[in-house]
Amino acid sequence: MSASSMKIIKNRIKSVQGTMQITKAMELVATSKMRKASERIESARIYFDILREAIEDITKDNKDFSSVFTQKRSGKTCRVVIAGDRGLAGGYNHNLLKSVETDSNDIIFPIGVKAREYFSGYDIYSDKYVKAGDVEMSDCREIGRLLARGYEKGDFTSVSLSYTSFVNMLVQRPESVEILPLRVRNTDSGPKNVNYSLVIYEPDAETVFEKIIPHYISGMIYGAVCHSVASELSARRNAMEAANDNASEMIDKLRLEYNSARQASITQELTEITAGVENL
Repeated sequence: MSASSMKIIKNRIKSVQGTMQITKAMELVATSKMRKASERIESARIYFDILREAIEDITKDNKDFSSVFTQKRSGKTCRVVIAGDRGLAGGYNHNLLKSVETDSNDIIFPIGVKAREYFSGYDIYSDKYVKAGDVEMSDCREIGRLLARGYEKGDFTSVSLSYTSFVNMLVQRPESVEILPLRVRNTDSGPKNVNYSLVIYEPDAETVFEKIIPHYISGMIYGAVCHSVASELSARRNAMEAANDNASEMIDKLRLEYNSARQASITQELTEITAGVENL
């Protein structure tokens, strides 16, 4: 093998090493951010659990309970889809977006750059929150009020939420849940009476229920955003770790190829020297 070929191999090794430094840095950054994102998941769960308990407490002991948020109606569905803002995260975005079952009449509420790009041909309800990583609790409150108002007006008759659930650092699972209408468990005598509630709501339970719904929606979305961000960071970390392993393996192969070429070059030089000596 010629010296030029050996130089090409050496340059490839340097190139792969440079790429490996970038992927290693991205892995470390994703790992650091993922820990903070997982802490947000725990704090969001407490908020959501309290709201859900309040809603169940209101509905379970009111036989004549009636709300637009519990009524099933025919019409359009608003799908809130939370995807990532960037690539280099393995199959994170692909798996989520392919799992969303849509109809041509659906209204899309995208959160995340990839969601906005994927559903560009659909009826977009709002594209204000394009970057999922920038969505905070205050933004989710605004989204909750916006969706509750749109549902009441009849812009759509159901709301679903699609996001990626963060199971652990290695497992992220796409999920879709129905937010509205709320499912009230009924018996023959009305909503399911589990335990009699001692809470008295002023001015009445239905008014409190109507006021809680936007907060309930915002809590659902905030929790989903926290799960999605943690899942994206975890998927990116895993992808960068795999890239590092592949780069390391490639470097080992290139070094072996370089050493073999170098050994062949040395052997050829020795052969030429020996042949020259014999000719003398």
